[in-house]
Amino acid sequence: MDMIRLDKFLSSQLGCSRTDAKKLLREKRITVNGVVAVKGDLLLDPDTSAVCKDGQRIQYEKFVYIIQNKPAGVVSASSAPGDVTVIDILPASMKRKDLFPAGRLDRDTTGLMLITDDGAFAHEILSPAHHVEKTYLVTLERKVTLSEASRIEAGLVTDEENYKPAVLRPVDTAAEKPRYEIVLTEGRYHQIKRMFAFFGNRVCALHRTKIGGLALPESLAPGESRKLTPGEVQQIKLL
Repeated sequence: MDMIRLDKFLSSQLGCSRTDAKKLLREKRITVNGVVAVKGDLLLDPDTSAVCKDGQRIQYEKFVYIIQNKPAGVVSASSAPGDVTVIDILPASMKRKDLFPAGRLDRDTTGLMLITDDGAFAHEILSPAHHVEKTYLVTLERKVTLSEASRIEAGLVTDEENYKPAVLRPVDTAAEKPRYEIVLTEGRYHQIKRMFAFFGNRVCALHRTKIGGLALPESLAPGESRKLTPGEVQQIKLL
């Protein structure tokens, strides 16, 4: 049984500061197991104690896992003065302390973004050692040649980088701007753009559709977010 202080519980679950948590206690708006609580250093078992704010129970979540359909123009960061971040566009009900994007997408890249406060989980899905696949829909300036596709799938070696083998599948090569699906097991800076730029090809649009076994739901519109179920969190780790 891991006991925690009441003020820390309130801060983590309500996304407020310790000062705000103490204010709630002074105003006698918090009860623990039916008794008004006024001291922040009260120790409680977060899994079994009934903590309520204004009569409404606060459901304890040790960590949260959020999926977001990131729109273009939004920065993959916890904070960025002068910019709108993936944390900024979360609904107020989902915001809490210490949230961060698990990985990054470029400002103009759209699609599946994971947001959490679980550092171990983020490391597990982002570390190249765990080989969690990331799937993207890429729109290019021109078609990929058979030779270029073979080099990408074999593990592209350039003057600057040695990239791991990637899977490249045609989606619509007859379009004016042909589209492909590409699957990576690593996520280097501007990797997809740099891979195609090596062949003199330009990425016109990039959209992440899947991480591991979890696909971006079609029902999630650009800019929208929702919490993942425990089953969906496990899907991320499926290869």
